[in-house]
Amino acid sequence: MAVELTDTNFQEKVISSDKLTVVDFWAEWCGPCRAIGPVIEELSKEYNGKINVGKVNVDHNPQLSVKYGITSIPAILFIKGGSVVDKLVGAQPKGNFVKKIEAHI
Repeated sequence: MAVELTDTNFQEKVISSDKLTVVDFWAEWCGPCRAIGPVIEELSKEYNGKINVGKVNVDHNPQLSVKYGITSIPAILFIKGGSVVDKLVGAQPKGNFVKKIEAHI
């Protein structure tokens, strides 16, 4: 299951991790965000142990949104070694996420 990421645990769970982390920036009121929610959960199960998957609620964690320049959601960042290595913005088919993950694990 995707981990809830916050301003306070992001450093520990994402930046300090040696694994690729897929970070979904979302909000409850965002229709496209809710549409890809099940895809994010599927990826967390399928890649369990290989990658980390987390979700950042932009309404509750504004510091992270500002830090990563999130201006539209859903925005999915692929972070490895403390740096953003790839990004997807908007609702996307699952295959697009898989291609990005496979390219970076």
